[in-house]
Amino acid sequence: MTVKVNGKEEVLEKEISLLQFLQSKNIDLDVVVVEYNYDIVQRDKWGEITLKEGDNLEVLQFVGGG
Repeated sequence: MTVKVNGKEEVLEKEISLLQFLQSKNIDLDVVVVEYNYDIVQRDKWGEITLKEGDNLEVLQFVGGG
């Protein structure tokens, strides 16, 4: 199954939740916002979304600076 993540295609071996996907990438869940198929998804819904063929994800990470 292929999904697009930040503009790049990624192949997944099986269906997984959005939360499982983010965890598998070692992403700090406290500092990201996720757009799933062009809609911002609330953090408490990540475990309810199962990634499917052709889905589009944008994972945006907050960074501090000065």
